[in-house]
Amino acid sequence: MTFDAIVVGGSFAGLSAALILARARRDVLVIDSGLPRNRFAAHSHGVLGQDGIAGAELLRNAKAQLLDYPTVRWISDTATRAQPTVDGFVVGTENGDTWATRKLLLATGIRDELPDLPGLAERWGHSVVHCPYCHGYEIGGGAIGLLGGHEKSATMAALLADWGEVTLFAHGMSLAPEELAALQHRGVSIEHAAVVGLEGGAPALSAAVLADGRRIELRALFVTARQHMAAPLVEQLGCALEESPIGVLVQVDPGKQTSVPGIYAAGDATLVGNISLASAEGVRAGVSLHHALVAEDSRASR
Repeated sequence: MTFDAIVVGGSFAGLSAALILARARRDVLVIDSGLPRNRFAAHSHGVLGQDGIAGAELLRNAKAQLLDYPTVRWISDTATRAQPTVDGFVVGTENGDTWATRKLLLATGIRDELPDLPGLAERWGHSVVHCPYCHGYEIGGGAIGLLGGHEKSATMAALLADWGEVTLFAHGMSLAPEELAALQHRGVSIEHAAVVGLEGGAPALSAAVLADGRRIELRALFVTARQHMAAPLVEQLGCALEESPIGVLVQVDPGKQTSVPGIYAAGDATLVGNISLASAEGVRAGVSLHHALVAEDSRASR
């Protein structure tokens, strides 16, 4: 059969889009590899009505509710290739299956490229984190660090002062006089020696080790990971990309359509980074895609 829409990616953006389409009584296929970006975090915070619930539990509940709709099919597989056809698109998977669809929604997310720092990877999502709105409150105050080197590091360090006593590890970056003044006003300490390792019983963190041998006690370290597309489909299909301070993103219009007609994108690949926002963007993409289907159906009936 040819589906009205294939949604590639069964995390928060993809599930939200699929739910909108299912409620419009459209035939939807979700292809999901089972590797959501937030799988490293034990709990999800800042989600209205679900604060503190495990992200995996949120996804299980959402999937179960989605599959109650009779027009939804779910495939646990990895989409590896896609190409346009006369009537829409075909998507191929790692298991060798091929699926046809009128419209395609990419919610494939991004892959985080972590700084090459000993002890960091095993603490990712626990004591090494990227979002204060997701994790800051649970750190509980005390000494926290920010690994700098990013153009927004000074801004982030000033924000973090609401969650603890901040040390900004400059990581080779220089700070403008106005940035230094703002950080001083917020009580942020600045450390210019390079961080060469992290200590503590992982996944917990007790200190950052500096190149000169000193140790700075920390409860948590914030980092900005470089982001890459988590799947090759965006590039295969020729969707336009755009550079951002954190890496490449899929270029979309307000309705979440990419530069290729019939292909939509939502989630972290379009700069979200938050469960609630990803879900909202998935809803936006699903509504936009449904409008396109209706317009196409109307033209065909003339």
